[in-house]
Amino acid sequence: MTMTTTLTRTGSALAAAGLLIGMLSACTPEAEPTPKPTKTAAFASDEEAFAAAEETYRAYISAYNEIDLADPSSFEATRNFVVGDYSAQERKTLSEFHAKGYVRTGATEILRFQGDRVDGDIVIAVTCNDVSGTDIVDPSGKSVVAPDRRDVYALKLTFAYRSPTLRLADSTPVEDATCAG
Repeated sequence: MTMTTTLTRTGSALAAAGLLIGMLSACTPEAEPTPKPTKTAAFASDEEAFAAAEETYRAYISAYNEIDLADPSSFEATRNFVVGDYSAQERKTLSEFHAKGYVRTGATEILRFQGDRVDGDIVIAVTCNDVSGTDIVDPSGKSVVAPDRRDVYALKLTFAYRSPTLRLADSTPVEDATCAG
């Protein structure tokens, strides 16, 4: 069930309850008005949202580093950290790598994580990652990584709140002078 569906159903239920209370109040003395529910923010502050985003991303990278391309069941390790098109694209890419017999070595290291902005249930951050110790090789042992790949790069990350946590919804390479490598 999506957040929108839940909010719509909740709103409908509250409207029905309000209608019932209104009908009952016609038969009873006037009472104080019923407070209207308001949508609460997913986080108390931007700092709390950024901390949750960083925790999610670090857990995601840790799970991703454990994926074994030879074992498709290991692809599930990241499912609790991703959502939407990003999740579908990741699954497609991992399945293609598995089908081609690729092997991934090494691990991505997060060098820096910086919150950028919060917009309702969306959190934007920039990360600086070191992939110098990683490689993807074909069955003959030849690297399939582009020879001009940077060892250190920045990503703009978009997280979407899916109760009770944030999930990674997008990851886009960006230029970031503090992440030159």
